[in-house]
Amino acid sequence: MSSGVRRIILLTLGWEELPKSVSVFGAPPELRMREPVPGVLLECDGGWILLDTGFNTALIRDPVLYRRFYPSVEYLPVLPGPGEPIEEGLAQVGVDIDSIQAIAVSHLHHDHSGGIKLFAGRVPVHAQRRELKYGMLNTPEPEKHAMARIDYDDPRIDWRLADGEAEIAPGVTAIPTYGHTPGHQSFMVELDESVGGGGFVFAFDAADLTENIEQELAIGGVVDIDPMETIEPIRRLKKLSAERGFQLIPGHDPHVWPAMTEQFRERFGTSG
Repeated sequence: MSSGVRRIILLTLGWEELPKSVSVFGAPPELRMREPVPGVLLECDGGWILLDTGFNTALIRDPVLYRRFYPSVEYLPVLPGPGEPIEEGLAQVGVDIDSIQAIAVSHLHHDHSGGIKLFAGRVPVHAQRRELKYGMLNTPEPEKHAMARIDYDDPRIDWRLADGEAEIAPGVTAIPTYGHTPGHQSFMVELDESVGGGGFVFAFDAADLTENIEQELAIGGVVDIDPMETIEPIRRLKKLSAERGFQLIPGHDPHVWPAMTEQFRERFGTSG
């Protein structure tokens, strides 16, 4: 019986062009970045788990919806192809969408929760309870903070809500890293001994870039807190990764994400 994850495949579900100050608090306002939108496939017993789901393509392709949900000219979402990024990404790596047994979302920002619609009524969706509570507030605030309720307000979604650290599957643990959003979570992934053991910690938006981790720089994009409060979760992730001997992977680093994508491809291959 497997006790851990047997394969990791990274997906790039799009890109976002934005001021660096969103990722690093206090960065010069004229500095801009093109950051990858992450998705992580984990092969576990019984199928695959997908961490994060990218954009809701309808909100980008429809001009009226785009003006509502992307009102700032400073932020530009970029889709990778003409179809649904998850479906296209899965096809490229040879994973059938029906073999995905669960979804887990780090948080409800539109670049992470937009693909939940593809799995509503099909598989469980894991999140932190406090994240969904905030995202469902009947006020304009969540949308002002880049949460599109249309992405996740669906009675068909089988929510599995955690109040802190939680095991999603053998070898997959949600780690609460509240700060970037009220209920943000990162993930620790432990590999099965059959593939060499070890593991990784995926920070997602608790640490967008390598410099957030190495220099312990605060995240710029936050909801109703002082950005300096985002440093403590970074330190906790660093401590966890050091104690376990696991590499800590930032969520949106334009250099690290493609490098790790290739590294995992060489180590694990693809499903096809």
